[in-house]
Amino acid sequence: MRLKLSNFHLRADCIMQRTVTNKHLIWVELSKKDLLKNLQTFRDLLGDRTKLCPVVKSNAYGHGALQTALMIQDSGLANWLAVNSVDEGLALRQNGVRMPVLVLGYVPLEKLSEAALHDLRLTVYNRETVLKLKALKTKKKICLHLKLETGTNRQGVDLPGALLLAKMIKGSKNLTLEGYSTHFANIEDTTDRSFAGRQLQRYQKMLDQLEQKGFKAPVNHIACTAASLVFPQTRLQLARIGIGLYGLWPSRETMVSLKEQGSEFRLEPVLSWKTRVAQVKTVAAGEYIGYGCTFRTSRRTRIAVLPAGYYDGYDRKLSNTAYVLIGGKRAPIRGRVCMNLCMADITDIPGVKPEDEVVLLGKQGKEQVSAEQLAQWIGTINYEVVTRINPMLPRVAV
Repeated sequence: MRLKLSNFHLRADCIMQRTVTNKHLIWVELSKKDLLKNLQTFRDLLGDRTKLCPVVKSNAYGHGALQTALMIQDSGLANWLAVNSVDEGLALRQNGVRMPVLVLGYVPLEKLSEAALHDLRLTVYNRETVLKLKALKTKKKICLHLKLETGTNRQGVDLPGALLLAKMIKGSKNLTLEGYSTHFANIEDTTDRSFAGRQLQRYQKMLDQLEQKGFKAPVNHIACTAASLVFPQTRLQLARIGIGLYGLWPSRETMVSLKEQGSEFRLEPVLSWKTRVAQVKTVAAGEYIGYGCTFRTSRRTRIAVLPAGYYDGYDRKLSNTAYVLIGGKRAPIRGRVCMNLCMADITDIPGVKPEDEVVLLGKQGKEQVSAEQLAQWIGTINYEVVTRINPMLPRVAV
């Protein structure tokens, strides 16, 4: 459904009202204050010479792409937005996002004309893509960013390939070469930046040779969140800020690197993930809980049944491992996490009743469940924890 910007704000207000009158069973809350605080923090870090490009791909890392993009746009603190796919970009355009939008991922050939029609900037690295774009009849020039291969060996082209594509773009009436980009392989995974340094050198060498051949571009970018924080040389004309925008650290190593530099840089988590108690029941000692009989009570146990499961993104590996927050206290998960349900032990939490609020991720009282803690329990990274929250769940800006 096509929504105008004003209609979206009306819709968002209605959603927030429904959280009071018609309670969601499971939902995500977004702190507008913390999102804007993080935006301002990165704006101050980058200064006026570097464009701030928040990355809202993959449903804004699980936070809700449209809600997040509109809050960013309204703030006036960012210059561009970045998405992964043309469909993500079109969804923003169709719902009132007017900022420059850069598509980082591959665009199918049959969707290039639609991307051009809606003024999406495109990342290119294939001859076939450029040929198709050259053949389009457009009123406005299509802005392209060439992805250079510097050592990550995912998307990107080497110098001969870049020279060929740059020549094709320059020779076209409807295309313009706006930028060169690349991506670091391990700047987040180590405090040793030697490999990142070599990638930066390769990128700069390729850039120099391209410019010597007459293929200069005005907006060059290599910096992600981690690079922007610990490797100032990478900020260039634009920085793509992803995980940090949402108040999450790219890695423990990034945080350690900053502390070693004496920095007091702070990030504020934006997302809370909540559900409600669906049932409270008492289980006798010696009884099993859940599928597979993986947990057996050793005492008379009170259980809160929660309408949240792995369909919603609450990982099955959290079975018998994680805890949720109820009444400001930790309630351990008992038994296996099901598709749509899980069970929490509330024996030591008095007064719990149906529809009480439960925090799966976030703060309640003095307790907190962080994305990093959930990631540690299931053996992954905080990126995956938030990105895998079911996109169909309501996202409510508060």
